[in-house]
Amino acid sequence: KFNLMFKTNLGVIEDEKSTVYLRPETAQGIFVNFKNIQRSSRRKLPFGIGQIGKSFRNEITPGNFIFRTREFEQMELEFFCKPGTDGEWFNYWRKFCFDFLIHLGLSEERLRFRDHGEKELSFYSKATTDIEYLFPFGWGELWGIADRTDYDLRVHQEHSGESLEYFDPDDNSRYLPYVIEPSVGVERLFLAVVSDSYECEQLPDGETRDILHLKPHLAPVKVAVLPLVNKLGEKAREVFDLLRSEFNCEYDTSGAIGKRYRRQDAIGTPLCVTIDYDTLEDEAVTVRDRDTMKQERIKISELRDYINKIIKG
Repeated sequence: KFNLMFKTNLGVIEDEKSTVYLRPETAQGIFVNFKNIQRSSRRKLPFGIGQIGKSFRNEITPGNFIFRTREFEQMELEFFCKPGTDGEWFNYWRKFCFDFLIHLGLSEERLRFRDHGEKELSFYSKATTDIEYLFPFGWGELWGIADRTDYDLRVHQEHSGESLEYFDPDDNSRYLPYVIEPSVGVERLFLAVVSDSYECEQLPDGETRDILHLKPHLAPVKVAVLPLVNKLGEKAREVFDLLRSEFNCEYDTSGAIGKRYRRQDAIGTPLCVTIDYDTLEDEAVTVRDRDTMKQERIKISELRDYINKIIKG
């Protein structure tokens, strides 16, 4: 008999009483704690509870790099709202999630909505939409948004005997909230961002360069400081120390300047700051843009403001 959940035993004795399962989603911990969180935070509906954590599923066909794995990091939001307003909030989160992916830099033409038909809907769902992305291996689900109604809270309430109803101070009524759930896997999101950003660019001289067109706010390294030659290391270190207190920086002296540019292009660093002999005279550096490869001369005193403008848009 196939079970999507991983079965194991808890404790020193293996018997039926010690049988436990690894969670296939993070959501249920939120539903169990809904009442405590709502009361302790004194939140009025609508409000959401988000969680990031490990989930485990006994996938039959894992593969496509990290697209489908048996252990993965899941980000879920359970958004609680008044029954009757769930349709409005479902459409809100549907649009919000799509816009968030665009903000991360994903190409709109490689994204699409796929609404689940009536026969495809999960038993607990009133409406479900998948945001799909065109991966190198084809279209695949990236983000799911579901209207779970009051199913989870109702079932937990039935089995625990503990009321999970919400008291609405606006009309003095009690009811089980409906839930809108946007759910996305970190690995799939990472794979989509890298797939969309990567380019092997053909240069005019016939050579190629690997480049990650990451949005500046998403790039792990914001700026690389590169002395043209080792003799300029002291001045380059001054610039590096100036920047690293505010930005995640790399300092690189290994190899020709062109090779160092290529290394930074390949990891998505938006800007490279080159210290040359002129820097000693005019207190200015050459700033190179990753995508256009254009270079601009910027005063060291204005460098942090210039980088902030690029990073924050």
